[in-house]
Amino acid sequence: MIPWIHLDTGPIPGEETPLRLMQRGEQFSIFVGPTELMSNRLHASEKALATLICGRLRDRPRVRILIGGLGMGFTLRAALDALGPDATIVVAELVPAVATWARGPLAHLFDGSLDDPRVDLRVDDVGRQIRAAPGQYDAILLDVDNGPGGLMRAENDRLYGLEGLSQARTALRADGILGIWSQGPDAAFTTRLKRSGYTVEEERVRAHGSGGRRHVLWLATRPASGAKPSSGASRGTRPADRGRRR
Repeated sequence: MIPWIHLDTGPIPGEETPLRLMQRGEQFSIFVGPTELMSNRLHASEKALATLICGRLRDRPRVRILIGGLGMGFTLRAALDALGPDATIVVAELVPAVATWARGPLAHLFDGSLDDPRVDLRVDDVGRQIRAAPGQYDAILLDVDNGPGGLMRAENDRLYGLEGLSQARTALRADGILGIWSQGPDAAFTTRLKRSGYTVEEERVRAHGSGGRRHVLWLATRPASGAKPSSGASRGTRPADRGRRR
């Protein structure tokens, strides 16, 4: 078996355990402790987070979205491919090393996407970016940690609590969409989304190809003023959107 090579370490602000960028052959992975957070081998659901949401925004002029978490750039690339030339994509990445890796050992994965004039990369906490921008976004895409249950950083739990969901709702325009990736289902979180005033849909996405475990994407819409939120529906896997990096 090809051995892992440790390429670099990236401290996480406020946390003791850093991120590690590892390489094994053509595979690149980011770990926190012994847990693999992301890999370039499995990334279809990361892309689906953007394609499902941006497809619904395609006809809106001057779309503005916020992506929480740069990762290996698959969500960003999918958003760029789906949106028009007048769009703005703000990317908030907490860990400075991740932004550095995107222009260094992972540059081939980003394939110039950070140089697209539509992209505004900010090395900052996505929660701070959300709080600073009331009514500014058509969509907020959160691919932070392993979902509502924080693994990498305890502070991430705030994003998924009632206060964090309310702040995201405030940052969205009417009919704006909050998209969230999770390693698995979480009925309590679905309930929190509904209590926070969103219309909620769940998409189940295969981890890899036609097999493997299913991951969950929540698509939570802020209804237009005066509209009554509905519970939405839980849907099955879409063949074109299968797979996941983890």
